[in-house]
Amino acid sequence: YSYRVPLQRFPRRLEIWTAGGVLARIVDRIPLQEGVPIAFGAVPTGARSALWRADHPAALVWTEATDGGDPAVPAEIRDRVRLLEAPFEGDPLDLISVAWRVDGVLWGASDLALVSESWPKTKRTRTWIVNPSDPVAGAVLLWDRSSQDRYGDPGRPVTRPTPHGTRRLVLAGRSSILLAGDGASPEGDRPFLDRLDLATGASKRLWRSEPPVHERPIEVLTDDARRVLVSRESVADPPNYHVRDLESGDLEAVTAFPHPYPDLIGATRRLLTYLREDGLPLSATLHLPPGWKDGDRPLPVLVWAYPVEFKDAAAAGQVSDSPHRFPRIGPGSPLYWLAHGYAVLDDPKMPIVGEGEVEPNDTYVPQLVSSAKAAVDEVVRLGVADRDRLAIGGHSYGAFMTANLLARSDLFRAGVARSGAYNRTLTPFGFQGEDRTLWQASETYIRMSPFLLAPEVDEPLLLVHGEADDNSGTFPMQSERFYAALAGEGATVRLVLLPHEGHGYQARESVMHVLWETTEWLDRYVRDASPR
Repeated sequence: YSYRVPLQRFPRRLEIWTAGGVLARIVDRIPLQEGVPIAFGAVPTGARSALWRADHPAALVWTEATDGGDPAVPAEIRDRVRLLEAPFEGDPLDLISVAWRVDGVLWGASDLALVSESWPKTKRTRTWIVNPSDPVAGAVLLWDRSSQDRYGDPGRPVTRPTPHGTRRLVLAGRSSILLAGDGASPEGDRPFLDRLDLATGASKRLWRSEPPVHERPIEVLTDDARRVLVSRESVADPPNYHVRDLESGDLEAVTAFPHPYPDLIGATRRLLTYLREDGLPLSATLHLPPGWKDGDRPLPVLVWAYPVEFKDAAAAGQVSDSPHRFPRIGPGSPLYWLAHGYAVLDDPKMPIVGEGEVEPNDTYVPQLVSSAKAAVDEVVRLGVADRDRLAIGGHSYGAFMTANLLARSDLFRAGVARSGAYNRTLTPFGFQGEDRTLWQASETYIRMSPFLLAPEVDEPLLLVHGEADDNSGTFPMQSERFYAALAGEGATVRLVLLPHEGHGYQARESVMHVLWETTEWLDRYVRDASPR
């Protein structure tokens, strides 16, 4: 299908049919959605996100934009939630109207539902308590917070599946719900389960994960929330399911999955915290191969990262991992190289902060380099790495980051960039968290493009790309043109195109080949590199 008009924007009708095959009502005729604005917060007009109400035998709920779907249009109200009950006659009921975009509705009872809204530009989110039986009574604000503030996250309302394939709020008493959260803190995540009284706003902690394990609730099994299915893991033990009795503390094992990577038994994991030169606290997870201990010879280190934009410096500095989790190795994971004797600095935070009216990307380059330098300084200070054997890598926006760091700094000996974009003028209508167009912020687009700095890339760079990448921001041309520019400037560069692969790599042949290419690259230009 067309990239400009994908399937979800085709003309369509929202209809209600009976189980007997009779058309009960045409709810909405939605035209071709070809003119949806190119901006964060833009949505199609007409009914969207239509779902059945989870606590009702037959009631359809959907959201409609009241501002034409255009976030640039000044409006006090932008979305409304509509409700139509069987026999689906008459006008729909307006459950709530909100100033931002509706994220979703959670149903609890005839007098209780939770409606969440958010606004991408400000990274704010709000949750409202509504009474579906009496919407005129007005909604009550439950939370108004930054969506990026992990430390202040009250948790996610707990739901349970219904026989109809939907999920419904678990009601812990007349006006109470359950909340499950990550329990983020400077020491790392400690998941929890709370009971929240909606009438008073008071919460009571029912349970919290205790070190040295990482345990998180998966499903509440009983109405009184006494028995909970949890996933339990540690650095040495893979995740397994247990039934936890919150009253007695007893654990009943449900599964006994063995260690999936026996060659990495003995590998260690550390949560690192350190400061950027501007004082912003950063964190990363350091993985060390089996057998290495403090005081041993420094290791070659692979740094694997992905930058994220923030509107709040306090949120940007928050820890978002746990030192007690089992290392998971997927097809694109950098942890594979632990088996080759590398240390891996996984997900060192690369926050790009722009508070207030300041746009994050206007200072992307200095913030990126400063974050990378802080991470490098920390692993060198710990004696894990020496400055002559560090590699930088990433996928997609992490590949873009990799190219920028090689062009803008001398922190790394080589790079691995997979499925990236390197010329931002080829993504003129925004990228990642950037919602300005090329014509609105041309200097930022140009300054952020490592393609234009090809002569400055004097470290070896391995480029990998799926030949059929259909991600609109990372067409294969991005790697092909960057390779041509680097090769033309005499750089050490290799381009690997994977047949029939998209933005992520699926075929066993592709995954294995990327591992081989990367190992050869790292061994040649990092592990066996001579001192600079």
